[in-house]
Amino acid sequence: MDELSTARRLSAAVLAVSNQLSVPEVLQTIVDTARELAGAQYAALGVPDDAGSFAQFVVSGVSDEVQAAIGPLPRQHGFLAVMLRDPAPQRVPDIRADPRFHWWPAAHPVLKAFLGVPIITGDEILGAVYLANKPGGFTGADEELVGVLAAHAAIALTNARLHARNRELTIAEERARIAHDLHDAVAQRLFGLRLTAQAADVLLDRDPTAARAHLAEVTTLAREAAEELRAAVQELRPADLTTDGLPSVLRKQVSILDRAYGGSPHLTYSDNDPPELPMAARTVVFRVAQEALHNAVRHAKATEVRVTLQATTTSSVRLEVADDGRGFDVEPTLRAGRSLGLRSMRERACAVRATLKVTSTPGQGTTVTLEVPHA
Repeated sequence: MDELSTARRLSAAVLAVSNQLSVPEVLQTIVDTARELAGAQYAALGVPDDAGSFAQFVVSGVSDEVQAAIGPLPRQHGFLAVMLRDPAPQRVPDIRADPRFHWWPAAHPVLKAFLGVPIITGDEILGAVYLANKPGGFTGADEELVGVLAAHAAIALTNARLHARNRELTIAEERARIAHDLHDAVAQRLFGLRLTAQAADVLLDRDPTAARAHLAEVTTLAREAAEELRAAVQELRPADLTTDGLPSVLRKQVSILDRAYGGSPHLTYSDNDPPELPMAARTVVFRVAQEALHNAVRHAKATEVRVTLQATTTSSVRLEVADDGRGFDVEPTLRAGRSLGLRSMRERACAVRATLKVTSTPGQGTTVTLEVPHA
């Protein structure tokens, strides 16, 4: 690959970090670019979890069939673990001959020449990029090139972490607001109850009719206080698909997102009381809705997002998430493999025999429609 082609591929990977793609999409772009530019047969990027495994492990050069045969995500051992503890890049001519090498599953490709570059922000190692099997071995130039890509992976992971923290803070602030409103509203109702009850007590002997009117008002105030309390508790309590049902969980999700994003875009939800689905189908509908909402509020630059859940005349439940955002070309995006979100939604739909349709046109918004059989 000539210098101009290398620069273009590197530029595309760097731009992916700032193009508001999802973190998995950015990491996949970085891994694919590292493998191509370094001339490696295989590449991977691992982000550790706190349980000795990996929260994310993105690969390039390994088919889906081989990945399935290898099994679950790897544990933090051997060179995988070395790269998560040592901030120095590692280059070895044959990983199998290094004493730090442990083992790999039977279906795992045989690795020889190895290059590992940690993903670092400050003094913290966020993960590592792994490359293997370059004819003639890896060079210092390869190490430098992959180091640039690892630095941009660090930016993507750090931004994702900050976004998650900001979202948690926003939701925490929203819960605090609800609690404050609850205190004010219920306290006011209870104060009114006390005054009205005292007035009824004063009037009981001299004006029974007026006393009964005040007691009727006490009943009304008590009912309103109970309704406000119930509504606030429902908002504070985390939604549960099993106990709350799909419509309620979707309604709460939309409401929280609408407030968390300050009403920009404005999100609305409606349903026609569709029949309850099996738990697996409920989960798929909710996850597809989450993915579609994520795309709408994060990437589409929409002003309106509508979520609809309804029963159809063909014994199915239809979810529709429609936005008026910038849209995109669906088929070219799928063919190029640039949207892990679309792929994930389709895989979830297939798992419950559902039908997924994504319609979108640049500049004219996007509509995600999922139909799940309930009979």
